[in-house]
Amino acid sequence: MPIGYLKGISVSEFNINIHEAIYSLSDALDLVGITHIRHGKRVAFIAAECGKYLGWKGQRLDELFEAAILHDIGIAKTVVHSRLAQFEWEKDTEHCKIGAILLQSCPILENLSPIVRHHHTHWSALKDMELPMETKLTANCIFLADRVDVLSLSFQIDNSNLLLYKHEIIEKILEKRGDWFCNELVDAFISIAKAEAFWLSLEGEQVEGYAKTWISETPTQKMDFRDLRDIMHIFSYVVDAKSPFTKAHSDGVARLARFIGTLFELPQDTCEMLELAGLLHDIGKLRLPDAILDKAERLTEEERAQILRHSFDTYNILKNIKGLEMIAAWAAQHHERMDGSGYPYRLNQNTISLEARIVAVADVFQALAQKRPYRGPLSPDRIMEILNEQVEDGKLDREVVKCVDRHLQDCWKVAISVQKH
Repeated sequence: MPIGYLKGISVSEFNINIHEAIYSLSDALDLVGITHIRHGKRVAFIAAECGKYLGWKGQRLDELFEAAILHDIGIAKTVVHSRLAQFEWEKDTEHCKIGAILLQSCPILENLSPIVRHHHTHWSALKDMELPMETKLTANCIFLADRVDVLSLSFQIDNSNLLLYKHEIIEKILEKRGDWFCNELVDAFISIAKAEAFWLSLEGEQVEGYAKTWISETPTQKMDFRDLRDIMHIFSYVVDAKSPFTKAHSDGVARLARFIGTLFELPQDTCEMLELAGLLHDIGKLRLPDAILDKAERLTEEERAQILRHSFDTYNILKNIKGLEMIAAWAAQHHERMDGSGYPYRLNQNTISLEARIVAVADVFQALAQKRPYRGPLSPDRIMEILNEQVEDGKLDREVVKCVDRHLQDCWKVAISVQKH
């Protein structure tokens, strides 16, 4: 099968609620903070409440909420997230640039790019930039909401009642009025922050309910494969950026899974779904501390236990996107093994679909073709030896591995081609 087949015209369409997809995938971004779960959703809530107070409606309010929930899309590393969790830490704006570039690459979300680019820009500098005033106010609103949430988290280390600290938080924001934050936005925040209900709404269940109401007000829409892939590619990039050793891993798995699907002559829509599953298979790894992924030594039992949950987290992130249920299952099962020794569900050859078996083989192949902290990239022949060993040990599907063996050089080119661009 020629490599060029992968560039064929896409015909698949998916019925997707775009806000549901954004909300669910933002769960992955929340994992980067590890201890700051739901940060994006709380920032979206705070920003939206400020926007509503100022009379923002319709598309403008939607854009504010979308940009707020995705504002940290440029952060992959836990060390960066921990720095930004300090109120006065304003030295690292690289994640703003990365986030803007990622969103710019996705036509459906590119309107959010300049907002995310400036969501840490101080108002004293932002107000004079050559940008639409609406963009400047939206970006600054998210900056204010982000700092409010950071302060809120700092006062809740011991799970104490946030109402005890609301005046201190308000004073901190007031100190930055006219410098970090636009006067109008600060005034709006102070007005809504007077109510106890505002602070109580920052609790987990409340803020999730707020976001789900936003989702329920959005109808599903037909989205073609390429548009959906563009969105998923943003998140796969963030996953792979966690470690220099996993750069373009998800891209390679996605391309190889789709290619193997074509070799099995699966329908084109199935092959496209395989590509999406490959892109998203490791999204649960965003929970992992950077040091584990970069560690050259043997993992401790505790570190190994953290690794064992990443595909479970992948499923929990993806399962709530209606229309992608099968993709969620295939992605989550990439570490299941034919003899039942895989994880996290301990499925076996009687319960693992062909598509999940393909993703599993693609994952192993591409990982072996990449450099890792404990070894260099392996040759195609050595990769094939290992795949065959895993077949004999009852781990990988025999027919899928045989298919790869028959087309070894083509599979190799597909698996590593992304790294060469």
